[in-house]
Amino acid sequence: MPRAPYVTRALEPVLRRAIREFPAVVLTGPRQSGKTTLLRHLFARSHAYVSLDPPDVRAAAAADPRGFLDLNPPPVILDEVQQAPELLSFIKERIDRRRERRGAYVLTGSQNLSMAHQVSESLAGRAGIFRLPPLSSREIAGRRGPSPVLATRPGRARPAMLQGLALWQTLVRGFYPEVAAEHGRDAHQWLASYVQTYLERDVRSLRQVGDLSQFQMFLRALAARSGQLLNLADISRDLGVALNTVKAWLSVLEATYQVVVVRPYSANVGKRLVKTPKVYFTDTGVLCYLMALRDAAHAAAGPVSGAIIETAVLAELVKGELGAGREPRVFFWRTSIGSEVDFLVETGGRLIPIEVKASSTPRPAMAAGIHALRRDLGHVVGPGYVIHTGDIVLPLGEGVTALPFGSL
Repeated sequence: MPRAPYVTRALEPVLRRAIREFPAVVLTGPRQSGKTTLLRHLFARSHAYVSLDPPDVRAAAAADPRGFLDLNPPPVILDEVQQAPELLSFIKERIDRRRERRGAYVLTGSQNLSMAHQVSESLAGRAGIFRLPPLSSREIAGRRGPSPVLATRPGRARPAMLQGLALWQTLVRGFYPEVAAEHGRDAHQWLASYVQTYLERDVRSLRQVGDLSQFQMFLRALAARSGQLLNLADISRDLGVALNTVKAWLSVLEATYQVVVVRPYSANVGKRLVKTPKVYFTDTGVLCYLMALRDAAHAAAGPVSGAIIETAVLAELVKGELGAGREPRVFFWRTSIGSEVDFLVETGGRLIPIEVKASSTPRPAMAAGIHALRRDLGHVVGPGYVIHTGDIVLPLGEGVTALPFGSL
């Protein structure tokens, strides 16, 4: 089967700038998000490439870090460096010896918590750290610049690039490059292999999970609750697993970028606010696979359509911020009396409220939560959006615009 065509990533200019500013650049993200492809595309001519995934290479790096770095001098890309964390302190030593050198080491890793700890311990102040998620809908469509939702000066939204059944087919396949950019591939088979590989490699390397089948049940239970308030005690009881074990498993999913925990926005507005977070999978393809959804029409018409499109919108918001080299600050708003906004993106000193609807027919009533939020928080609330599955851009009054998912 021919290789999928290269898709230009939003993070490219950020990485090109970082390579001129930092002695080391660290790129993290989930497995198969395209980290290696991106770095080799950008730096193949300037940097040698070494993967630390093969056991013999990993063993050589662990046994003699100085000798390994002597054999692989900078500028060099060290792929999957979390496999040989011993290297980091020796890389620090070499950077400190020649502090003026920029772009000497480019490192990649797939595990958030372990990578973050190791880099902060060894390369604090010496490395630019970035995260590459799966493809965004803008990257797939070849569109440049920020989403109209995240733009500093919101402009006119383009017509929807994805709508109707084509949108749901894309959501069921997901956004990992190998299935999003290579339409001939069997997406269900790829996703099944991805989940199994993830279980066997990442879960066991981060934490001992005695019963992988039980962990798979946890994955499916969490998928069924995507976009809902997260009650780990309920999951613990349903699965017959200790609460601390469920908490540990959730931390593994966060550490390997499989889920995003969205916390409620808190502000002193004299109202009782819900304090429980929500959980979302980072890729709609993985979410649909875990919910045994293979058919786009069933996904669109079924009871979880709202959760799927909400997951897709959150993923686009996160990808938009990461593509600009920023850490996403996404929250939700919910009061004890039921006033709710699905997402609040904190950017540029303001809050962008976003409601998500699985309908293709936007109506003014869909903006009620955003209007209530603006009454509570006032001038810090920027333009609001109702994201829907149709194809029209429609003003809904009081600074709220209905925007198709396909034009995000």
